[in-house]
Amino acid sequence: MSDIENIKKLRQSTGAGFKDCNSALKESGGDLDKAVEILRIKGVAKASKKMSRDAREGVILLSGDNKKSSLLEVNCETDFVAKNEDFIKFVQELSDLNNQCSSDLEKLDKLKMKNEKTVNENLVALIAKIGEKITIGRAKTIDNKNSINFAYQHSIIKDNVSKLGVIVSLENDEQSDSVNSFGKQLAMHIAASNPIALTSDKIKKEIIEKEQQLITEELKNIGKSDEIAKKISLGKINKFKEENSLMSQDWVMEPKKKVKEILSEISTKGINIKEFIRLKIGE
Repeated sequence: MSDIENIKKLRQSTGAGFKDCNSALKESGGDLDKAVEILRIKGVAKASKKMSRDAREGVILLSGDNKKSSLLEVNCETDFVAKNEDFIKFVQELSDLNNQCSSDLEKLDKLKMKNEKTVNENLVALIAKIGEKITIGRAKTIDNKNSINFAYQHSIIKDNVSKLGVIVSLENDEQSDSVNSFGKQLAMHIAASNPIALTSDKIKKEIIEKEQQLITEELKNIGKSDEIAKKISLGKINKFKEENSLMSQDWVMEPKKKVKEILSEISTKGINIKEFIRLKIGE
């Protein structure tokens, strides 16, 4: 086999550039297997340099079915790479594996992909080939007994790949058209309204404290007395809780009603919102 043919074969199997393949073949004395190993090691070096850069673009992936489903965030540096064919192929397979391991990222990293290499090995090779930082970000799997999951994707790039994804889990005694319709609409509502908790008492304490701090500083800057500031602050915090709790939000499809009111109007008995997840690139 000629040098050119060896270089072509090495490029096809590794995705590395012409110069890198030529250099690796010379270093390996023409041994293709050794050349692949050399490129893999060099790929690690290239990847480690790129990992110090910012990766704020990327995709959100949806996988699973209406019983067990997952969202996975994979970040890259540019929107151009987020639409790259090799990147999309990698993240789609990665998404299925993530659902299999219930979003255990440590386990995911070590799972083998279709090419018999681990997720981490494939990630390193992809970074070396594409030339951008790529990281696996947030992940969540929803798998509740006696519940049905409803999903929604916004800004879809391809199939289960998008910029924003939502999964909401509804617990109910029986399945009906009204429940299915509500579930689909609720997933869309969550995408648009971005609630941070199901109810106000479930908003994390640190989030409330941070908001309280911002409100206090704002009132001080406009010269309000402590007594008046305390009253205004209480009102603002209550409004913040109401606007950011799913159950007390205005229903997007009918803003004069709250989500909890729409829920109570559904004829099916025993329906309950168990949990939800919303992931958006850049948030």
